[in-house]
This record gives sequence, C-alpha cells and structure tokens, in this order.
Amino acid sequence: MNMASTFLIIGLGRFGTNLALRLMDSGNEVMVIDSSEEAINHIAPHVTQAKVGDCMDEEVLASLGVDSFDFCFVCISENFQSSLEITSLLKELGAPMVIAKADRALHARLLLKIGADEVVFPERDMATRTAMRYSVNGALEYIELAPGYAIFELDVPDDWAGKTLLELDIRKRWNVNVIGRKEDGAILPIDASGFHFLADTHILVAGRPDDISKMANQPIR
Repeated sequence: MNMASTFLIIGLGRFGTNLALRLMDSGNEVMVIDSSEEAINHIAPHVTQAKVGDCMDEEVLASLGVDSFDFCFVCISENFQSSLEITSLLKELGAPMVIAKADRALHARLLLKIGADEVVFPERDMATRTAMRYSVNGALEYIELAPGYAIFELDVPDDWAGKTLLELDIRKRWNVNVIGRKEDGAILPIDASGFHFLADTHILVAGRPDDISKMANQPIR
C-alpha cells in the first residue's frame, strides 16, 4: 500500500486552493496557510490542517516545521517579491522539495536561482492542454512527456473502424505509436494482427503533437 505524502500549501488563490483539494482527494495529508482568515475558514473543513499566518515572517514559517513536509508549494504570484522570499526561506529552513508557481519565464529563472526545486506555470500549462485537446480531432486527454513528445487519448477516427493496426500501418504513415486502448479506466494492449478497431474505441497514442494532429485530422487515403 502506498504511503500518503505530506504537503504544505502556501497561498490560497485559485491554484493553491484547487491544488490542496485535489491532493486531499488523492489521499494525501495537506496543510495550508494563508494570511486571509476568510480563505482559511472556507477550506479548513476539507484539509488536514489550516492556519492563518504571514509566511513572510520567518518565525511563522519556522513554526510550521517545513522540513517535515515531503513537498512545499509556494502558490503566490500576485506578489512576486513575497514568492521569492518565501521560497528562499523554505530552503534555508530545510524544506526538502520546494515547488513555486510562476506566471513568467523571468520569474521562473529567478525562483530556480534562489533555491526552488521546480517551477510550475498553471495558466500556461492549462492553456497548452486545452489548445492541444481542441486542435486534435477526437482528443479526450493530453499528457506532455517531454518537449515535442506527448501521449493522447483519442476517439478512433471514423475511417479506422473495422480495420486492424497492421492494415492501418500507423507508424509508417504518421510516425505515431499506438500504445494501447482504454476500457473502463484500464489500459489494454492491442494485438496488431487480430484486433479490429471499433467506432467507440478509445486509443492511446504517443508521438509528436503535430504528427498526431495530422493522423487524427486527415482521412486515410
């Protein structure tokens, strides 16, 4: 059985609040802190621990025992100076893993320079996911594995119905790998020689997003 991870979320804007709730849904232990008593009162029933406090105050931050958390998220972006200072203080206090939210590439570089282990761009990443999902015909989900390489969950294109992977020759046509099909939340293999695609099949494919887009949007000729 997997052990729950422990998270400290600093800042309860939209990203910080939703992150805390999703982490709790996944069975983790989550402590949140924000200077807004209203924000803390709203989320307190839904997280492991909630505290009102100003994390710009080193004593407040030290009192949290930040070195005992697996992950510390700095979810403050409206005051970048505060984000920088809190990130730096977390590392000085021994936080093992600090992830900071940023809105600009310059901010990300500075956060990494002063000690952040990772930087996330929630708005940019969501915009990218949304653009990919709606620009690829039949896309249900999109996961970027590395720059220029991704996995998509797709509805089977209409002209694939009744054909096998061997007949379609997807890799040669589009340089895309079909890595399986999804049924009832489970990922299952596809037998290239015997499996016939059905109109309602959900498939998982991996490759360059532009190649996958061509595959999904262009009919077989």
